[in-house]
Amino acid sequence: MSKVKLVTVSGGLSRPSRSAALAAAIARKLATHGAFNIHSIEIADLAPELGGVLSPKGAPPRIAEAIREIESADALVVSTPVYRGSYTGLFKHLFDLIDYEALIGKPVLLAACGGSDRHALVIDHQLRPLFSFFQSLTLPIGVFANDGDFTNYEVSNEGLEARIDLAVERSIGHLRPR
Repeated sequence: MSKVKLVTVSGGLSRPSRSAALAAAIARKLATHGAFNIHSIEIADLAPELGGVLSPKGAPPRIAEAIREIESADALVVSTPVYRGSYTGLFKHLFDLIDYEALIGKPVLLAACGGSDRHALVIDHQLRPLFSFFQSLTLPIGVFANDGDFTNYEVSNEGLEARIDLAVERSIGHLRPR
């Protein structure tokens, strides 16, 4: 049986990161439902080099590898902290380097972390339009978490765990190897 190549992309700029923890929790839950090869990309790791990259051609090796991983994924889990009502600038910059046809029809599970529940609309008002540009299949339920859903940068809230379970349940049928 072929494994689904699942790539998680976390837009967090610091370590540790709630966004990375959320993406990892979603990926772990997905992995309980089938065969997945999971690769994680964290903007925090790429930040020192990413801002100066103007084109994928000639990108430093770590950036070029991240681009290849995203473009060759069967599915994505993307998670970002909410900064000023949107995703982080470097998160967007990384996706600016992705070939505009590379994500056509690929399932993308959207997730975000904000300081309060007032930021929850970032999934529908910022992330969905970004991945609609790529003609990706944004999965039906995104996962929003606020700072109170974590203890020591790990998911600790039963409500968040239930939201992850529901998003995975509704998404799993869309995740297949290409």
